[in-house]
Amino acid sequence: MSASLFSDKEGRKLDGGGGAEGGSGAAGFGNFVTVNYGSTPRAPTIVDTRLVNGDGYIAVRGSSPGIMESDKDVLVVDVPDVPDKEMALYEEESHQRPFVSNIISRLANYDGGVVPQFEGDDDDGDPKDKKKKKKLPPKSTKLGMMMGVFFPCIQNIFGIILFIRFAWVVGTAGWLQALGIVVLCCVCAIITSVSMSAIATNGIVAGGGSYFMISRALGPEFGGAVGVLFYLGTAVSSSLYIVGAVEIFLKYMVPAAVIPLPESGITFNNYRIYGTVLFIIMFIWVLIGVRFVSKVSVLALFCVILSIICIYIGFFVAHPGRGPKICYVGDRLISKAFLENDLTRCNKEENDTKNLYQTFCISNATAKTVSENPDCDYLKANNVGTQPGIPGLPSGVFYRNTYSKYSDHGDRIGFREPGNATRGDIISDITSSFVVLIGIVFPAVTGFMSGSNRSGDLSDPQKSIPAGTIGAVLTTSLMYITCLLLIAGSVEGQLLRDKFGESMGGGLILAQLAWPNEWVVIIGAFLSTCGAALQSLVGAPRLLQAIAADGVIPFLNVFAVNNKNGEPIRALLLTGIIAEAGILIANIDNIAPIISEFFLMCYGFVNLACALQTILKTPNWRPRFRFYHWTVSLLGVSLCLVLMFLTGWYYAIVAILIAAGIYKYIEYKGAEKEWGDGLRGLAMSAARYALLRLEEGPPHVKNWRPQILILLKLKGDTLEPKYRKMLTFSSQLKEGKGLTLVGSVIEGDYAEKYASALAVKQTISAVMKKERTQGFSEVIVADNMIQGLCYLIQGSGVGGLTHNTVMLGWPHGWRHCEDEKSYRVFLDTLRNINNGQLAALVAKGIDQFPENTDRLMGTIDIWWIVHDGGLLMLLPFLLTQHKVWKLCTMRIFTVAQLDDNVEQIKQDLQTFLYHLRLRAEVSVVPLPDNAIRAYTYERALIMEQRTAMMKDLRLKKRKFKAMPQEIVDSNAASASASPEIDATNHLSDGWSQVDISEEKDGDEFNEELLSIKPDKQNIRRMHTAVRLNEVIVEKSHDARLVILNLPGPPKSAAGDENYMEYLEVLTEGIERVLMVRGGGREVITIYS
Repeated sequence: MSASLFSDKEGRKLDGGGGAEGGSGAAGFGNFVTVNYGSTPRAPTIVDTRLVNGDGYIAVRGSSPGIMESDKDVLVVDVPDVPDKEMALYEEESHQRPFVSNIISRLANYDGGVVPQFEGDDDDGDPKDKKKKKKLPPKSTKLGMMMGVFFPCIQNIFGIILFIRFAWVVGTAGWLQALGIVVLCCVCAIITSVSMSAIATNGIVAGGGSYFMISRALGPEFGGAVGVLFYLGTAVSSSLYIVGAVEIFLKYMVPAAVIPLPESGITFNNYRIYGTVLFIIMFIWVLIGVRFVSKVSVLALFCVILSIICIYIGFFVAHPGRGPKICYVGDRLISKAFLENDLTRCNKEENDTKNLYQTFCISNATAKTVSENPDCDYLKANNVGTQPGIPGLPSGVFYRNTYSKYSDHGDRIGFREPGNATRGDIISDITSSFVVLIGIVFPAVTGFMSGSNRSGDLSDPQKSIPAGTIGAVLTTSLMYITCLLLIAGSVEGQLLRDKFGESMGGGLILAQLAWPNEWVVIIGAFLSTCGAALQSLVGAPRLLQAIAADGVIPFLNVFAVNNKNGEPIRALLLTGIIAEAGILIANIDNIAPIISEFFLMCYGFVNLACALQTILKTPNWRPRFRFYHWTVSLLGVSLCLVLMFLTGWYYAIVAILIAAGIYKYIEYKGAEKEWGDGLRGLAMSAARYALLRLEEGPPHVKNWRPQILILLKLKGDTLEPKYRKMLTFSSQLKEGKGLTLVGSVIEGDYAEKYASALAVKQTISAVMKKERTQGFSEVIVADNMIQGLCYLIQGSGVGGLTHNTVMLGWPHGWRHCEDEKSYRVFLDTLRNINNGQLAALVAKGIDQFPENTDRLMGTIDIWWIVHDGGLLMLLPFLLTQHKVWKLCTMRIFTVAQLDDNVEQIKQDLQTFLYHLRLRAEVSVVPLPDNAIRAYTYERALIMEQRTAMMKDLRLKKRKFKAMPQEIVDSNAASASASPEIDATNHLSDGWSQVDISEEKDGDEFNEELLSIKPDKQNIRRMHTAVRLNEVIVEKSHDARLVILNLPGPPKSAAGDENYMEYLEVLTEGIERVLMVRGGGREVITIYS
């Protein structure tokens, strides 16, 4: 269009830059220029905008021939400057519901902590005080999967059991049963690590590790009970490691350090003394600070890895000439100390005064003759001599080590017969069996939860924890199995059953296997065991402090205190007492089953938490780790229970009683109980108890799910549900979980409409059943619809079992209805929902929504404009859990405003979604130029003209309806004054009075209509609606469902029609739209 077409009332041509072609445009509106615009009251068409010498103008051409004298006549409107603000449709509540582009960076980088104030941050206060502030250290470098999870788990899993008991287990159980024991323990660990990975990636795991995960998944009662058991297991683990370190020190490193004590219990008393001394050293070390302990962990990890490498090399270089020699009398293994460490005495020559014959036959004081001595008979009947203890893999010992050789306490190893240490027999110190060995081996597979405790130190916890933990468990499981088979194929069975290496003179079997020297493994095992003990002494107090800080167990509150350095000193003192009690047991074989029970119960509840959350499909259950299934987790629960009772039923009962006692204590302290009156009132008692628990307070954000009240409109003639698919959609949204209430209102008198209300309720219940909507229906009778809907919003539900979200349909056809009730009901209901701080769902195009039998493929597009609690993100996730929407993918769009960094917003949005464990494609859409275009002005002008016309029409209609009563009242007054007046004439006068005197002249109304000037705020809001609609239609025209923020309703009724028009413009051209408005609270969280 040529610029010469535009002129003002003085005939000036509107040349110069700007306008629709020039790229600049009007930003606000002031007074219209007075022109003669014809006599027909029709809306003009805006054709272009221009800026001339800094002043704004809008040119308007007649909308059709005949409106103006010529179709080239134009109206020029002066446009003063208006603030250049975007998103005016949402800005009134921006202080409560901020724009996403303004807050996404904070959401993406929120870590739940207090932001430290560095030097220079505070501009107030005394400058001298600023100088005194210490500059906080820079943020530590984040760890990856290998250093942050994998290697720490390896260090904690490989420990004392591998070095000093594993070979004995293989020899005692045989490799076949030992393989069964190891596989059972490793399968339990693998299943638990999978369940833990799912829980750990379902949000950020705070301090407390597994306690935090279980307590947040199963509640404070279970969490507190299992947390205490896990703490006890960790504390007693330090005792196991300390006693193991002492055993290595006294048995294999410095046997001469044994303190001579009375013969009875000399070994265990030495363990107690040295264990206490070592514990005191470690306790002081931990008391100094955790940073000193962390330095040891690197050394311990190095020792573990080096020792295992040396052992594996030793398997393949072993041969008969390399390992130790051992003395056999038949199948009996003889202690080297009995031979006075001289293997040349291992013969049965009768002439040698220092050989076994002299001991077995001549020196037998209990036998009267040689023939009465069974030991002597055995010696004579069997071969005597030395054999290689580690003949190597080609020797064929693998087949001889297949089956078990269990023995009772006091028996000679490998036999079910009493032994005699005075004859050189190596005596079994415990009664061994399959179930006993399970309890001893199981602590060897624990320790894989250390990765989840380090989530704050990881660069990407949700990737590192599953990969590192499961990788570590699979690696250690493979190494245990291969190590087991290689041990069985390399070492003689009787030597394997020699727990303390007495036949070698006090040697460690795996150390004898190692290459190049046994001291590599002995020193490595000692240092790694000490490091593991330190780690337990550091971790256990922090776990107890995390439990105490939660306040769920009141008598533990005293341990929630840290000192000025952040160390839980009180918790450390209690841990020290428990650890010392374990040290006084002084026997690894007795300590290990206790630890097994504590850890097995903890692992069982980890699996139970994963299974229950998967079955219940809680909205917050969105783990990024996908390779889990509830059936596998339940298998893990069963396996943990079986292993608990196999390990020791008495220990299992004690552990269960401790857990049950803590559970009931927390329950007793936390809430008032209802015990019921017996079986007859059980159901009512359970329901009442559950309702009272719900009444205690609003649900935590991670337990929040939409509890929906559906306001169902009825057909006027049949009183049947008008929009059946609202029920269909709610069933897809909730999938049978949570609360669904369906409410309808019948206008009229309750006494007259009671029967109709019952009939409608039955009809709604039948439709709900057909649409698979599980919930309750309610129909009330009220004088008017708005009041009835308000009653439903206020009073539906029972106690805490009530709705938090209201779903209502869009009032189709409100533009064409003369009665303002068509949209007034909708808006007043929306205000009531808003006043009740409830979330609102408005489904537009509900008849186009899918049936339950449909299977949709495509996208669900979320247009996230303002942040109002995260409901916009939660709803599409819930939808995709239903089979109708399961194949759909999520796309999230947000709008970038002027001067926004689009790439940074996109990156922050991706980070935020990653923390939320939501899979979605992310797009940041810059809105078109901020110039208010001609089309926007035209829509705003038509909107206000239409509002004025409808207002005038409704005013006349109300007066017309009121006219008969006014005539009757007027006639009554006149009749009382002058009975002779003609009623017919008076009726004519009354009509004229009501109608003619009040009605404006047509030309006058047309002039008023044409003189309407749109309010600048309304133009800005229309501008927002138009621009958003353009980008939504462009980006989401193929989407299966579009979900977007619902702007807040106007505070006064004056803007109701304008608000409805904004929403119509916003959603034009979109088939299925769900407009969402949050209730003012967060409903989605990044935490577990």
